[in-house]
Amino acid sequence: MRDIRNIAVIAHVDHGKTTLVDELLKQSGTFTAHQEVEDRVMDSNDIEKERGITILSKNTAVDYEGVRINIIDTPGHADFGGEVERVLKMVDCVLLLVDAQEGTMPQTKFVVKKALQLGHRPIVVINKIDKPGADADRVVDEVFDLFDQMGATEEQLEFPVVYAAARDGYAKLALEDANENLIPLFKTILEEVPKPKGSDENGLQLQVFTLDYDNFIGKIGIARIFNGTISMGETVTLVKADGEKVKGRVSKLIGFKGVDRFDIKTAGTGDIVAVAGFETIDVGDSLCDPANPMPLDPMHIEEPTLSVTFAVNDSPLAGTEGKFVTSNKIDERLESEMNTNIAMNYEQIGEGKFKVNGRGELQICILAENMRREGFEFSIGRPEVIVKEIDGVKMEPFEHLVIDTPDEFSGAIIEKLGKRKANMTNMVPMGSGYTRLEFEIPARGLIGIRTEFLTETKGEGVMNHSFLEFRPHSGVVESRKYGALVSMEAGEAVGYSIFNLQDRGIMYIKPQDKVYNGMVVGQHAKSNDLDINPIKAKQQSNVRSSGADEAIKLIPPRVMSLENALEWIEEDELVEVTPVSVRVRKRDLDPNVRKRTAKKVKFAD
Repeated sequence: MRDIRNIAVIAHVDHGKTTLVDELLKQSGTFTAHQEVEDRVMDSNDIEKERGITILSKNTAVDYEGVRINIIDTPGHADFGGEVERVLKMVDCVLLLVDAQEGTMPQTKFVVKKALQLGHRPIVVINKIDKPGADADRVVDEVFDLFDQMGATEEQLEFPVVYAAARDGYAKLALEDANENLIPLFKTILEEVPKPKGSDENGLQLQVFTLDYDNFIGKIGIARIFNGTISMGETVTLVKADGEKVKGRVSKLIGFKGVDRFDIKTAGTGDIVAVAGFETIDVGDSLCDPANPMPLDPMHIEEPTLSVTFAVNDSPLAGTEGKFVTSNKIDERLESEMNTNIAMNYEQIGEGKFKVNGRGELQICILAENMRREGFEFSIGRPEVIVKEIDGVKMEPFEHLVIDTPDEFSGAIIEKLGKRKANMTNMVPMGSGYTRLEFEIPARGLIGIRTEFLTETKGEGVMNHSFLEFRPHSGVVESRKYGALVSMEAGEAVGYSIFNLQDRGIMYIKPQDKVYNGMVVGQHAKSNDLDINPIKAKQQSNVRSSGADEAIKLIPPRVMSLENALEWIEEDELVEVTPVSVRVRKRDLDPNVRKRTAKKVKFAD
């Protein structure tokens, strides 16, 4: 049996996980000297590169002093918590990265809780010690307190600590040591990470923790071997979560090293491999010895808390910018997403309408952004939380919200969140002019708050949240304060009319943008909706004026990104998403129908 160590890198978003994995790959000699390597090599898709966040957990392996170290880089954002939870079951230890200035954050708490429950003894890496505001000793104390709160055992509380600056490629065991390389971290991994339990002599036990898809070989399960060996072409039994057993042949066995994947003939206990040949393979399924199948416990996967409706685009500009516009294409695309993304599910709820359930706004936005880049055109409704009924009581998801804000804005934020039914649980001065506020808030209260929050804190506030639990429904939550400016004509917007309408509110369009009846072209300065005409040109007459025409000064429009638009819209509005544009529109384009609907809603209340 080979000498193997399996670790996962966990941390809050933006604490440096992917950068650290980069350096481990470089300094272990995984890349040859002449090989060109880009930064954050593990963030492979475009959106991950642009946003600098990890969306999907990815695995790699490095060889150091004859030991194979399998490393799994996990996402740090709360919306992808399910992904992290599964990965933790596949490893024998975790590297917990904590920012030397920010300290422990909500997502740190979430992942630490899961890791401790599984019995892991984390190696704590205090990262970014080169920051001017770094205070490594305070952060170590914070981590200790956090472990204690989470019910850690005596052994888990005596965790090893490594100080690092992943970007500069050094780690050390004491702050006064020299800044050289990552050897202290490699040595700590070899000493502290337990070897995989199990034996090659036992019957096969392999469990799938994440999925991939290939157009040629179909579904691929990425899995860890807990016992026994597996070979290419071998016949094994797939045991599903519900106990169903299917025999099949391993058509492809893939190993990992660095950023490369390669075919292998056989693999043994402790290895992390990719297996193909089973069409119905799913996360949590086991592959076992056909003679004596002993499946592992299926995994608990967190359920979705947010739903949104994807529908065929039926606006007057439908089909002019996208390549895939029919409901069949949207259905196919959503189905292929669900093949690999286990934290989401969807169902058809009407002609060309699909209800997609996910863990949060970011997760749904990323799916929509990916579809848009692939040439899809569709519309999305306002995100809604999923309400459950337990023992006849309506229950809704609550979130744990942590905000770091400059001191002078804390009063305004507490007031704003109070209107959204948030309950403040903690307030701590962070030093250097910042305060940390902690709240418990209904997930509904978080929809559409990010942009307002950034405006309120002049862009300096940081907001993070993670799922807490389901609690009884908490009544009405305040939503958007401003109405919409709605176009009552179709055509191309004209500078002259935009200039005259600027006083009414914030415009979302510029001259020569296409508009149609019922499209939202701006935010009204008051709380009611207002119908306007953005295509009215100046009347020309043959009477000469004494002075030349005044030059018009246009305020630049507010550009609506997909995320901003989803946060901004109300129940009666939709976001029209195409490869070229993101537009906001009313659900009912006809103003008379809108008035009738509004009256019905008013009388119903």
